[in-house]
Amino acid sequence: QVQLVESGGGLVQPGESLRLSCAASGSIRSIYTMGWYRQAPGKQRELVAIITRGGTTNYADSVKGRFTISRNNAKNTVFLQMTSLKPEDTAVYYCKADGIGIDSWGQGTQVTVSS
Repeated sequence: QVQLVESGGGLVQPGESLRLSCAASGSIRSIYTMGWYRQAPGKQRELVAIITRGGTTNYADSVKGRFTISRNNAKNTVFLQMTSLKPEDTAVYYCKADGIGIDSWGQGTQVTVSS
């Protein structure tokens, strides 16, 4: 299996930026897609952004133009650069890895956007 550890969450003001990181370990050669999801209080978990091993990306409409996902395959790490943060971006952000026999989630990191 794959273990994922997120870092980089915190409290920021509207308009500020944050960068989340997710480090993978374990059966990393089986990972094809890595991504970020988020869950706000009282809401369902939703896709934020995903990236394939080849670098193809997909974003939720709500974050297009503000968030950028990137991946360092050599270091088995995926990043989420978040800019122009809004209060509605407040949520627990989860890293996810998918692949052959892989369906792994990280423990989550809290992002709070508030003035």
